[in-house]
Amino acid sequence: MTPKSGSSPAVETLTSATGNNVVAMEDYVQSRHNKANPDSFSQNLANFKRWRDDLAQAIADYQAWVEQQGLCDGEQDLRVYELVETLKSDKLTIALVAEFSRGKSELLNAIFFADYKQRLLPSSAGRTTMCPTELCYDEKDGPCIKLLPIETRKTALTISEYKRTPVHWTTIHILKLSSAEEVSSALSEITKTKKVSLREAQELGLYDPRKLEGKPAPSLSELIDIPVWRHAIVNYPHPLLKQGLVVLDTPGLNALGVEPELTLNMLPNAQAILFVLAADTGVTKTDLEVWTEHVRSIKGNTQLVALNKIDTLWDELHDDAEIAKTVARQIDDVARHLHADRKVIFPISAQKGLVAKIKGDRSLVEKSGLLALENKLAEDIIPARHSLIRNRIVHEVSGRVESSRALIDAKLSGINKQLAELKTLSGRNLEAIQKMVARMRLEKQKYDKELEGFQLTRALLSKQAQVLLSRLSMKSLDELIDKTRQEMNNTWTTHGLKKGMETFFNGTSERMDKVNREADEIRAAVEAIYLRLHTQYGLAKISPPRLSLLPFVMELKKLEEKANAFRESPVTMMTEQHFVIKKFFITLVSQARNQFNECNTAAKNWFQAAVNPVFAQIQQHKTMIDRSFEALKKIHENMDSLGERIDELEETRKDLEGQLKTTETLLERIHRPLTE
Repeated sequence: MTPKSGSSPAVETLTSATGNNVVAMEDYVQSRHNKANPDSFSQNLANFKRWRDDLAQAIADYQAWVEQQGLCDGEQDLRVYELVETLKSDKLTIALVAEFSRGKSELLNAIFFADYKQRLLPSSAGRTTMCPTELCYDEKDGPCIKLLPIETRKTALTISEYKRTPVHWTTIHILKLSSAEEVSSALSEITKTKKVSLREAQELGLYDPRKLEGKPAPSLSELIDIPVWRHAIVNYPHPLLKQGLVVLDTPGLNALGVEPELTLNMLPNAQAILFVLAADTGVTKTDLEVWTEHVRSIKGNTQLVALNKIDTLWDELHDDAEIAKTVARQIDDVARHLHADRKVIFPISAQKGLVAKIKGDRSLVEKSGLLALENKLAEDIIPARHSLIRNRIVHEVSGRVESSRALIDAKLSGINKQLAELKTLSGRNLEAIQKMVARMRLEKQKYDKELEGFQLTRALLSKQAQVLLSRLSMKSLDELIDKTRQEMNNTWTTHGLKKGMETFFNGTSERMDKVNREADEIRAAVEAIYLRLHTQYGLAKISPPRLSLLPFVMELKKLEEKANAFRESPVTMMTEQHFVIKKFFITLVSQARNQFNECNTAAKNWFQAAVNPVFAQIQQHKTMIDRSFEALKKIHENMDSLGERIDELEETRKDLEGQLKTTETLLERIHRPLTE
């Protein structure tokens, strides 16, 4: 590794590898992984990534077709590109939660680093990982470890916000993935601590004298150990991570208690939480606290328990049946203490699993329980994520394709009508054609006048939409936040927090209710326009979509439940620590901001999806009337042009029929199921 000056004195930032070196390193990791037999989890994850990539390609092909047909719409086109990028960057997150010395690091070694034939994450007795750590892979950054200094806890910014400002992070680039020593050295950084004064620790929210639990208070001159880093991101090209898996490792009750963002954001957003216990200690008091306060209180994701270190129960003096009974009793005991279904408890031995993978012992891998655990994760989290993407992205995109198809269908209907009329003109005298021209002129004049009314209606709808969107704006949310702060009276206590939370969540609920009512009014107005166009002009009757705020309402409800659980937890109630409560409020606001921002975007997209197709139909019908009128005038002047016009319309009809088939193929690709 080549040293280079970094952003923190604690570690030297290392130079990045070249593009060719990165490719070579990834090939190395892939080749090492390919020597192992593929398991169900890896295969299911690969299938899911393939489905996600195929969907992204289908959406990109739809957008290319839209541009080719001249059906572009600036804001809608931008939204399609956003959806493609969302799919490409989609992640599946598994969070590992446990107290210290339960074997999380060994479990990560067994799953991700067994190819190195040794432990890369320190997993000896005592404290190992000292800060929340994410294992993931983004090819733009290359293999590296990003570290956020602990001093950032003094600011009002959340970890999520710091992720958008890379200048604050210290980065260690891993130049040689083939070197176990280099990788291990880089990973050891996340275990580091440093000594600081009591005052410094209190300013960082890492020391509370009320949590001494009978222990003698340290002297003011005494130094105490704290983590060097607040958060770490390990960017490593493991095949599972390259397929979109993210693993979040949380280091015990202390970290969960002092970093509310973990409780309010990171853990709830994980598709699965893996709670790790140790068979040799059973369920301790702190294990139960972590489970009750930070895992069981979260709703909506898969929650599994890994009962690690079962190899301590493998007694050579007992046969397999006796050992199985002992393990079963341990599982029953854990289930009783956690009030959990024993089906979610998986006995494993991360240490034996690591040894088995290093030695290539397939039977020992199975005996370690790792395969059963990985398969269960695949069965639960992948279908759930697939369903979420279908409900959000597939529903939105298919609605756009169906709107495009309806426009083509309406245009095809108009072309067929014109063809039928023109074919009846053969052999007719000029007087009959002249009457048709006069009728078409009147129809054109009438529609042009109607068009003025439609434009006024569109302007009124846009004003209604602006009012609707203003309720979901950051300005509206900031007003609510200011009101909440006033309710809290700057006390930053759990009592003040309760009052503030009531104000905050009542305010968000009130805004959502108003938006729903206003959206229904807009939709009713658009439906009336569609009905009128259909009745008077025979245009396609499209049903505008409803604005569904339910996903956002549910997310805010979940946020409120998490906030209540945190506020009422024994730790918070006992300490009322100024620092933690304030951080909690900052995190809550940050989460709500994200929800409001997404909700605002969804409302904008809904309005466009509801209104744009109807006005596209109106404009398309005007274009057809104008072209038909000009063609009839030309035929009136020269009957020889009748055949040319019919041939032209026949070609247009064939093209439109081809476009209809294209939209049907695109819809089929977008709705393609996830294959096993």
